[in-house]
Amino acid sequence: MINSSEELEVGQSAPDFSLTDATGTVRTLAELRGTPVIVYFYPAAFTPGCTTEACDFRDNLGSFQGAGYAVIGISPDPVAKLAEFAAAEQLSFPLLSDESADVAKAWGAWGQKTRNGRTFDGLIRTTAVIDAAGVVTSIEYNVDPAGHVARLRESLAMQSGV
Repeated sequence: MINSSEELEVGQSAPDFSLTDATGTVRTLAELRGTPVIVYFYPAAFTPGCTTEACDFRDNLGSFQGAGYAVIGISPDPVAKLAEFAAAEQLSFPLLSDESADVAKAWGAWGQKTRNGRTFDGLIRTTAVIDAAGVVTSIEYNVDPAGHVARLRESLAMQSGV
């Protein structure tokens, strides 16, 4: 799979963004400086893989926060759909709307995908860990949602059950 946008690399500054969340609040990465952040991009709310991944983040949010991390999900869904998704799945971390895909493209999370024999441009499931200074410390493209949060916790050397 070839990304239509240039992938970020460890050590780069994470591109800032200004996106509206599911509550209608505009969020920026800059406002989180001083806090390490996990930013994950997912293709569409209410789809099986995206729901699995979001619920895994929800179920492990306490341990991420306990280790000092904020969690943010970004998708091309409109704000209203994100609000429905957050309410339906009881997601208490910010879900941001990137309908134009400009942020996904800036982060290398937009590119060519093939599904059911059809090739198209779309969001590539991606997770980045950003340190308190805004630098990428880890980034994974083409993430498999099954077990992803557990693998992320392991890579961050987080204890389970927190």
